[in-house]
Amino acid sequence: VALADHGHFGRAAAACHISQPTLSTQLKKLEEALGVTLFERTNKALHVTPVGVEIVALARRETGPLSGPLALGVIPTLGPYLLPWLLPALKAAYPGLRLVVHEHLTDPLLERLSAYRIDAALVALPIEQEELIAEPLFDEPFYLVCPPGHRLCGTIAGGQADLRREPLLLLTDGHCLRDQALAVCGQTDRPADGGSDFRAASLETIRQMVAAGMGCTLLPALALGDEDQPFAVRPLAVEATRRIGLVRRKSYPQADDLERLAGVIRSNLPAAVRAA
Repeated sequence: VALADHGHFGRAAAACHISQPTLSTQLKKLEEALGVTLFERTNKALHVTPVGVEIVALARRETGPLSGPLALGVIPTLGPYLLPWLLPALKAAYPGLRLVVHEHLTDPLLERLSAYRIDAALVALPIEQEELIAEPLFDEPFYLVCPPGHRLCGTIAGGQADLRREPLLLLTDGHCLRDQALAVCGQTDRPADGGSDFRAASLETIRQMVAAGMGCTLLPALALGDEDQPFAVRPLAVEATRRIGLVRRKSYPQADDLERLAGVIRSNLPAAVRAA
């Protein structure tokens, strides 16, 4: 597409942020793989062949702003609650986008990102990998969630002293949300004396356990659901949030597309969260 637009190897290479020899080599490989000539080259000019016109038209449709496939990683404590409001907004703004969602824990997602298996990931910040760039998107507060009639239901706000004594229902190891909840409550990663060490694989399981009277937990705002819930929701005495960001490789060639994706997210934030 760049070659067709600029009609010159040097200018096209500059537009793609690669060297001219690299562009020439890659074009030659593409022509050999397809078995066709896409451009006629002379010392003075560069012309698109008839079959090249068709290939360029196809490629142009796939390389418009946020068009074609985009492999996006999402942590499981965010995906079920973010995607229902994000996907319609993306479809309306960029109908040519084909989003391929990979749901996994943070560490596996960052490994896939570094291995060029996905294009970007929505995770809780911070991250520490030097080869990755994180763009903060929004802050999501935590709330104390208790069964009906629990002793903490009557409190205006959940204080750390109360939470430190309360056995919490938490996610299993590997979820960053588990570590965040323990830090908010001032607890260590072990059950209280005589208490059970319940570890769930999903927030939905924990929600159902709380509703069944099995204990309390901390939930991020988007996971609370609608107002008609079979459990009590209380604010925390000390503000506690997690920051969600869009992470990509520093070398990712379509960084502008990810800026557009971040813009759509920021423009369509639910009332429960606030822009970072």
